[in-house]
Amino acid sequence: MHLADLLVAMAIFGGVSAAMLTALQEGLRVYAVGVSRAESQQSGRIAVERLAGEIRTAGLGPRPAAFAAITVAEPTRIVLHRDLDGDGVVTGSGETITWRLTGATLRRDAGAGAQPIVDGVRSFALEYLDAAGHAVENPDEIRTVAITLVTEAAWDLADRSVVTRFATRVRLRNR
Repeated sequence: MHLADLLVAMAIFGGVSAAMLTALQEGLRVYAVGVSRAESQQSGRIAVERLAGEIRTAGLGPRPAAFAAITVAEPTRIVLHRDLDGDGVVTGSGETITWRLTGATLRRDAGAGAQPIVDGVRSFALEYLDAAGHAVENPDEIRTVAITLVTEAAWDLADRSVVTRFATRVRLRNR
């Protein structure tokens, strides 16, 4: 009888262990999804806030400014200028800032090389609007920039992912 009792106990223990392992794996999966979602949202939010702040200050300098606030206005790249030292020209460190999408990485270059700001970018789009809200291509006519950023964070080996979308409109304060 003791061998039969041992076999039954081992079978019950095996079943309970399998159920616990399944529950732990599901908990780990839910945790991984939450971490990926939080990382994607935080990175994207910080990138959009930083870009929006720099667009707002584009053209900062003495009045009337002798330089353009924006010199490149492309769908995935923007070059901003601001006169931080007040000398009337934008030649100092941090006075010309380039934001661009390279592959799946949004990068910012303020004179020290293009630094990655957020990885896992599914799409990045900039739309340029004049004072009346109409789309424009000429950088001198831009008064508002619409930013759309979609980030994606893979959370398992099956390439499943969490997608987060950010969108805002930013008005240039210095033009």
